[in-house]
Amino acid sequence: MNTPPAQPRTITLLGSTGSVGTQTVDLLTAAPPGRFRVRALVAGRNAALLAEQALALAAELAVVSDPAAYPALKQALAGSAVRAAAGPEAVAEAAALAADWTMAAITGAVGLGPTLAAIRRGGAIALANKEALVCAGDVMLRAVAEAGATLLPVDSEHNAIFQSLADGNRGALERIVLTASGGPFRTFTRAEMRDVTPAAALKHPVWSMGAKISIDSATLMNKGLEVIEAARLFALPETAIEVLVHPQSVIHGMVCYSDGSVLAQLGSPDMRIPIAHALAWPARMPTTARRLDLVALARLDFFAPDPERFPALALAREALRAGDGAPTILSAANEVAVDAFLRQRIGFLDIAEIAARVLDQLGIRKINTLDDVMDVDAAARRAAEAVVSAR
Repeated sequence: MNTPPAQPRTITLLGSTGSVGTQTVDLLTAAPPGRFRVRALVAGRNAALLAEQALALAAELAVVSDPAAYPALKQALAGSAVRAAAGPEAVAEAAALAADWTMAAITGAVGLGPTLAAIRRGGAIALANKEALVCAGDVMLRAVAEAGATLLPVDSEHNAIFQSLADGNRGALERIVLTASGGPFRTFTRAEMRDVTPAAALKHPVWSMGAKISIDSATLMNKGLEVIEAARLFALPETAIEVLVHPQSVIHGMVCYSDGSVLAQLGSPDMRIPIAHALAWPARMPTTARRLDLVALARLDFFAPDPERFPALALAREALRAGDGAPTILSAANEVAVDAFLRQRIGFLDIAEIAARVLDQLGIRKINTLDDVMDVDAAARRAAEAVVSAR
């Protein structure tokens, strides 16, 4: 049977005004009445959109992390039953509210604390925050085990692997394959990439994403971070995770078994599909995503990624093998470098070079707690900013 639960599934949405958050809200709004009940929505500073979402979903609580946005939020919700709050403590309290399902979609290191609070509370955690497993993997996974929480991957690639592993034959697994579109510069030479602009890098050929993820896709750093995430999410060695460039972006992930079978998850490149899978799991729910037409598609292409033109992928693999704080350093340094590129302070090819330099400078850093993660993250950001400023 694939039927929805008899009782409404209670929902907390961390990062409701971002790309993943707004698409989650769309799915919740379109769902049949009584299937979901929203406990809390959390956003950064977009009070107007947050209030609109909270009223549409009859949320119990709406929180902005930026206290300066609180007056606008409170005014927009005046006269409604939605409670308004603001500030880091309010965000943490919202994350810790009892809920069956939490979307963890606050991007960056700032999302680590709320994500950990939600994990410690238990229930199902739909993970859209890469930093949770890239930067704080051991910390997060220990908390998952202690709380008996369930991690549901939302990234299209990891969600594809999750679905393809559903038959339970983990013991027969040989490797997994994550696919990448190749980004807007898939066919560019290194020389051609040297002069690309932020505007060109933001024009992803397939997906509609936020600025930071779009740049990461263009450098293939996004795929490197996904390799780290997959290793931790599925308890796999780095050598069991393959990456293939697949420009059509309809096969999102594959699982290869010891009998020669390959199970793949296909779908239109639309984030509503993996979000809906996580939102309804273990059942399913309808979406308005475009249905895949294989006849119209006609062909599927695959290429090995070029490590010379896209060194970020190899850099991420090196960080994964190094372990400890190396992935945290890589993620933080990359975030600073991407921001510098978007502000036209550095060139496109400088992004991976800066991340590599910071990794070399900081060396091995041990991580045992979330405070350790934040300390290493801050050190990496300072080092990356120093390298950017020196250019």
